[in-house]
Amino acid sequence: MHEIEITTTSVLLDGKTIAVEQTGEKMLVELYRRYVGDYPKFFKMDTLSRLGFIAAELLLKQSAVSNQQSVDAVILANRSASIKNDTDYLATITDGNYYPSPALFVYTLPNIVTGEIAIRHHIQGETSFYILDTPQQLETIIAATPFQSALVGWCECSNNTNFYAKLQLIWNN
Repeated sequence: MHEIEITTTSVLLDGKTIAVEQTGEKMLVELYRRYVGDYPKFFKMDTLSRLGFIAAELLLKQSAVSNQQSVDAVILANRSASIKNDTDYLATITDGNYYPSPALFVYTLPNIVTGEIAIRHHIQGETSFYILDTPQQLETIIAATPFQSALVGWCECSNNTNFYAKLQLIWNN
């Protein structure tokens, strides 16, 4: 099993700290430029998608180093859905402007992050995003979902400077 934990100020990959100079959303861009760099769509993503995308990238690269099998499911959850982007989208609707931003609209669904990960890594199995009260509830869902290997975890983003992700790669034997 491999695990990553990202806060607005730190990154732990399999228990080892990845040094970062920035915080918040700038830290996600720093990690993208340092470890990914080849997926320009990253800059169109909302913060929740960037968070999940970076966590998945670092975790899957770590898995490749240890020669683990490919992933066939992505199962994520959080408590606040896509509230940060929903709020940003709502702000584009003002008196006299009844045409909100279509670029923001696409990210008003939290499952977009699982889709971005699946597209990037050609994962054709289960992709789900659940809105739950606690990470422990996700464990019940994971136990009931058939898969060989999965990227699973909690991916929460209430604003650009307050986010948290804890993702794992797990295998069923």
